[in-house]
Amino acid sequence: MAKLGHEVHVLAGALEPTPLRSEEVDGVQVHRFRRQSKLMRAFVAFGGNSLSWTKKRLENAVSMRHGMKQLCQTHQFDIIEMPECGAEGAALGHHGMPTVIRLHSPSKLIMPFYGIGKIDTNFCSAIENHAIVRATAFSSCSQFLADEARRKLGISHPIEVTPNGIDVALFDESDQIDIRHKYGLAENRLMILFAGRLERRKGIHLCADICMSILKDFEVDFVFAGEDTDGFFARELRPSLGSEKMKGSVHHLGKLDMRLVRSCIRQCDVFLLPSLWENCPYSSLEAMAGGKPIVCSDQGGMPELILDDENGLLAASGDSASFVSQIRKLLGDADMRDRLGTAARRTVEASFNDTRIASLSLDHYQCVIDGTEYHKDNDTRSGECRDR
Repeated sequence: MAKLGHEVHVLAGALEPTPLRSEEVDGVQVHRFRRQSKLMRAFVAFGGNSLSWTKKRLENAVSMRHGMKQLCQTHQFDIIEMPECGAEGAALGHHGMPTVIRLHSPSKLIMPFYGIGKIDTNFCSAIENHAIVRATAFSSCSQFLADEARRKLGISHPIEVTPNGIDVALFDESDQIDIRHKYGLAENRLMILFAGRLERRKGIHLCADICMSILKDFEVDFVFAGEDTDGFFARELRPSLGSEKMKGSVHHLGKLDMRLVRSCIRQCDVFLLPSLWENCPYSSLEAMAGGKPIVCSDQGGMPELILDDENGLLAASGDSASFVSQIRKLLGDADMRDRLGTAARRTVEASFNDTRIASLSLDHYQCVIDGTEYHKDNDTRSGECRDR
């Protein structure tokens, strides 16, 4: 949106209490704020292990309320967009402006994948719902989540479906880091990359079987880039391979900055995304922008990005054998890797580039501001406003 000449502000939290502080990042005004008060300190005692997610949402809600109040003293905004996840808008005063709730990953839908207790899940959902019921309008990153929100969250209002967008030019920059040299990977092996948090929702628990099956027959490197939130790699994946004779190897690079992540994507040969639940994952868009063949789950919003054997390969969600079968096809066929990677790049250039998605979002915002409802033609992705 900033590229298109609009003034954009982002209000975000912080790990430690901080007064409102601001900086410009790529033409966007980024503000960070975390409230320090008796109420915030009370949340620490309230949280505990059984209500840790609820605690974070309460902290977010209070901090965003007071941070937004300060911003409105010096800036005039036309519209506020906020995600439902994190409950940033649960206590937000709307200051006379229309608000759009952007659906990403509602607590009620994703928390079961983390083994979170029912009480914590119910509290989180209730806090998020407090923002949802007060919103002027809604948008979703995928048709999948829009349908889920209607069915499981009870949202009866229209939900505008606008996917996430990405700056494809970032993946054409020449200042790559040589990943194989930096991390001691073999120069002559194909690389299969998993980039994301190493957690159950991302399908990490399937990767032990996937790695074992592939490495018995193929001399490749499996590379895992991301925070190991549950200690899965060290506790389960690595030990499960220790007693087996493998042709290739497995590496965990840890949590990386975006430049390193983009370098990993540009230099990998296959991108693996075995998630059990996804909306419109940036990890998939990043791999597509990098021109890489993707093997991902046939679940959630991923089939809205990847068409099987056209710009990637789909595997049955939760089925490690299905992923192994699809990966084998790619490892044995360089032409297929090139064909799918090229098609993936063309898809993201045509349908998911950042300025195109920003334009669609702006059309929706204008209709919300004007008090009209937005309707898009699904084929041309053009829109028109109609009176409510």
